[in-house]
Order: sequence, then structure tokens, then C-alpha cells
Amino acid sequence: MDIRYKLITVSSLFSMVLLSACGGGGSDAPIVTPPTTPPTTLPPVTSCRASSPLQTVATSTAIRFSIEPSYQVGQSAMIMASLANRNSAGVTFDWQQTSGPTLALASVNSPMLAFDLTDAGSYEFTLTTKLHSTNQPLATAAVQINVDSAQSNRLNARLDHQVVENNAVSLRLGRKNNQAVTNISWCQASGPTVSLNLDDKEKPLFTAPSVSNDELIHLVVSGDFSGESLRDDVYLLTTQESTITSSYFDTPVARTHSYTQSDYSQLLASCVYSNQLTESCNAITRLPLIGQVDPNADRATIMDRVLVSHDWMGENFEAFLTQMDMNSDFAKLLQSVTAIVISYDVRPSFYWVVTGAIYLDPENLWLTPTQRDTINEAADYRSDFGKDLNFLMPWRYVKNNQYASNSIAKTQRQNRTIADLTPNLASLLYHELAHANDFFPRSIHSSIQGPTLQDDFTRRDNAKALISDQLNLNFPLASQPMYELARISFKGETASSLAKSYSSADVASFFSADKANDFYAYSSTREDAAMLFEEAMMSYRLGIRRDVAVTDKPTNASADTITVAFGQRGRIADPSIKSRVSYVLDNIMPELNSQTVLAALPAVQQMAQGQSWAANLNLTSPSQAKISIKNSAGMNAPTINIPNVMPLQLSGEQHGKAQ
Repeated sequence: MDIRYKLITVSSLFSMVLLSACGGGGSDAPIVTPPTTPPTTLPPVTSCRASSPLQTVATSTAIRFSIEPSYQVGQSAMIMASLANRNSAGVTFDWQQTSGPTLALASVNSPMLAFDLTDAGSYEFTLTTKLHSTNQPLATAAVQINVDSAQSNRLNARLDHQVVENNAVSLRLGRKNNQAVTNISWCQASGPTVSLNLDDKEKPLFTAPSVSNDELIHLVVSGDFSGESLRDDVYLLTTQESTITSSYFDTPVARTHSYTQSDYSQLLASCVYSNQLTESCNAITRLPLIGQVDPNADRATIMDRVLVSHDWMGENFEAFLTQMDMNSDFAKLLQSVTAIVISYDVRPSFYWVVTGAIYLDPENLWLTPTQRDTINEAADYRSDFGKDLNFLMPWRYVKNNQYASNSIAKTQRQNRTIADLTPNLASLLYHELAHANDFFPRSIHSSIQGPTLQDDFTRRDNAKALISDQLNLNFPLASQPMYELARISFKGETASSLAKSYSSADVASFFSADKANDFYAYSSTREDAAMLFEEAMMSYRLGIRRDVAVTDKPTNASADTITVAFGQRGRIADPSIKSRVSYVLDNIMPELNSQTVLAALPAVQQMAQGQSWAANLNLTSPSQAKISIKNSAGMNAPTINIPNVMPLQLSGEQHGKAQ
């Protein structure tokens, strides 16, 4: 699910204001409702019989457990908990493993605990439940399972989990020895009937059904591997939720909880990520900007404003701030938000002025395959925007003629380090927090009047006082064709005959002559400022440079097949763009001397026209096998190996997929 899409289309009230997400609207242009294609009606999944039912384990408390008939080494498995005479809504769940070989647990706050079994033995888990609204204890109980030593030769579909009714669901069938299973089929053994999108049988997608009580969906997947027919059982707990009353979040959102216990714990979800949010509740006396409370907020203060669907998301975010924010850039920039939301159903990342929060896609935060399993893979709604245009504008971040980040296929179960995720996460945060600081820079925190942040934004917007407004007034972009193409590519407008006729050479002439550092800058003045800030900070702090190009659009576009009509590395160092960069830096990060930053920018490098995007990766010398993330400002990270092969990334993708 993409929250920004629903927010754009829900009401005229929202359209009037105030979505400043990447790809969202700004006051400089009307918000365009994207054209929609009626969803294809899918037939219900085929019915089948379960091999064995789940077993119920009663306890002396209100908690009862449902466990699988058997557990074996190599199995992806689960334990489900329920409370007598009530649904799980409004209850907090806290699982702890109390005995047995240590398991990687990524869903400890859910009624359904999922895990991969790697060792035989006896395991015990203790579950503590509380009433969410008061933190009052409800019940605590323990459950034991025994894992057989004989490794099961079965499929592993991930991930058994809880999902709110009517929310998007994705599953992924694991491969065997890194090889695909053949003759894959899915069927349903019990529970409310669902319809699966099986365009990719390794990744079924569907929408959870409406339910009047919490209900378990039992799916079965089967397939062939090495001449043997294998299967696996998949369990999804669909939970009944309160009726949606929000005109902002008008489609189901995941259950979230405060990462820490603080004075703001009970406010966070209801004020920034709730289907019951009916009006802006971030009055400056209730949920002020972090910097309004503490202009020197430390990491602990920031973490008190983190809202997550899974605890690992908060843990990894905190580890990133601890290990990688050596210059306190993010600690300073985060002063201009009310909250940080990290949830498995946020895609793509965005900032929203109505709540004052940033919303982060956890794809940029996972460190283990188990953590990655919990992230929803529902498709981005904008994948067809710009499909009638005849050019592409790819981008990438590079270091020493190599990609600055690695790509791990969803089918591969590999770990990452904080260093591995740093390039993507840092660029994302520099961009999204540029929006927050554009709207509410630290220089105005003491003069915010309220009663809500939205009121202050309106006053600043009307006065054209935002940093992005002033950038546009003093250093405007000039290319009208690029603006038209951006409306098509990022906001879903229908392409005109003229726009369809533009070749990559035409677009190259439009873009190269203007002063934007990326195509996405033409989607709004807000994005223009954020793109400049993002690229400048990535270069200065991390020594990582951004490539951008205009290419043709072959049928099977890849780094090897697209041909560069115009491309540059480090375009922000172009003399015609430097004054724009300086203005943004001076107003968003005044602690930095913008002239020092500009002087440190490497000179622009031109790409070779007529060569592929892949061939233009190495602009100076033979490829190097390693890169070291280090820069003049002192940020250091372990050396990481980077492959040359990366998926093609198109302009706006990380901050709003628009390919």
C-alpha cells in the first residue's frame, strides 16, 4: 500500500493542502489525481485440505496458543496466541524466548510469532499481554515446542504473520539451494476466502478480507524440486479493526507501536499513523517538533518519537544513528519532525506536513533475511506513469567508479551490515529531512505559533517563505518541457502527442541547458530543493557522487541496453547550479559553510554519448573491487565489496517510484 496515493485522492480538503511527500504536491502546482485502472477481478484460490490441523494449548490464563502439529529443523514455522473472549485489537504482545537454541525473532510484538528453525531441541517462549491504552497487564503465559533433529525436506513460504483486514499482503516462497521450485501451486485449506495474484508464483499478492472477528487463513503451497513433490503450510492471522473514520488514512494501515516508553508513547500512533485520525492533532502543546522541546536533542530523545510495526526497525534505526551519524547531521535535521514512522506497509518513504512526521520504508533498514521477511512487497501504484514517453532518466550513487551500495535479490537470504545500508539510508534521510527543514527550519522553531503545524505551514506557504519557495523565486528552473514531462512521469498526467514525440536527444537538450540536478526536481519546488540538498550532502559527507542521464527506452531496459544521450557525474558542481546548492545549504544546514562544501565538490564528469549506462560506470580508470566509505568530514565505515551489476534505478524511485 502506498499511503501517499490514498492521501492525495481522499478528499478535496487534503488536496488543498499539504502533502509534501516525495512525489507529493506542493503549493506551486495543483495535486493531480492519478488515473487508475480498475483492478482485475481474481478468482478465489483453489480449495484444498490441510494435512493436519493446528493444536490448541490451553494455559491457566486467558491466553491460549495454537501450535503446528510438528516442528522440524529447516522449517519456517510459527506459534499463534489468542485471548479468550476478545480480539487482539487494543492489546500489546511481547514475546520472549526463554529456553532453547537462540532464534532470530522479528515479530515479537505480534499475536503470531514466526521463526526459522535451525537447531533441534526444546524451546520455550513467554508471552506478556497488556492493554494498549493504559499499559495495564492482561495475562502472561508460556508455551513449549520440540523440534525434531531430522531436517524436513519441505518448502519454506515466508512469512506467517498478522495482517489487518483489507490491508495488502505479500508472501514469498523460498528457493531450495538457491534454485527455483517448479510447478508451484497455491490453495486454501481454511479461513475467509482470498483471491491471489499469482503473476509471480514465488510472490503471491492479495488483499486481506474483511472479518468480524480475528480469523486465521491457512494457505498451502506445493511445488516440485529434484523430482520430489514438496509443500508448506502458511498461516495468516487477519485481525478485525475499528471502523475507518479518517479522511487522511482512509485505507487500512498496519498496527504500530512506540519504540520506547515515553510521554509521547500514547500519542504517536493516534496522531501520525491511524485510521481514526480525523483532524490534525499535532498541536504544538501535544506533539511538537522535536527541536521545539529540545534544540539539542540527543539520540534517546529522538528514539522516543519513533513509531514502528516491528521492534527491529527501531533497533536498526537507532544503530544507524549511533554508528553513522558522526557529524550529528541527522540528529539536527530530525529536530524538524514530530515523529519517525517505520512500518512494513510504508512504500515509498515520504514526509507529510499534516502530521509533521517522516515515514520510512523499512527496505532501507533490514539487516537479516528474517527482518526482510516481515516487509510487505505490494507493488508501487505508480509503476505505469510515463509509460508512453520515449526516454528514461536513470540515476545511481557511485564511489570510485563503482556502485555505492549493493543489491541483494529477494530470493537471496543474505545478511547486511549497517555500512551496507548506509548509502541508501543516508540519501533517503537527507532527502526526506530536507522537506521537513524546508517547511520548518530550526531557525523558526521558537516562533511557531500553532495551534497546529498545519496552520504555521499555511502562513509560511502563503507568504512564500519556505526555503523551496525562495529557491524558486531567486533561482528558478526554466525548462517548460521538463515540467510537462515531470507531471506525466511523477503525477500521472496523460502524455500529450508532443510529449510522446520527444526523443532522448530532445530531452537531453532540455535538461542539460537548465539548472536542475535531477529530473525529479521538476515534480515540485519542494523536490527541487530536496534533490540539491541530498546530492550535496552525499558528496560532502560520504564522498559518494550521483550520476544522472537521459537515455533511450528500449523494450527490455537495463543498464546494458539503454544508451546515454546525455549524462553527468556530480552535476551539482556545475557552475550554473552551485548558487542554487549554496542557497539550500545555507538555509537548511547553516552550521556548514556552503562555500567550503562547494569547494570540496569534485568537478563534473561527462558521460560518453552513444554508450550504454553500464559502460559509463567507469569514467576514469579500470574498475576497483572495493570502496571505502570515508570523506573529508570524517564519516567512516567499514570497507564493503560492491558488485557492478545493479537494478536500473529511475529518477524519483527511492523517494517515490515513478518508472
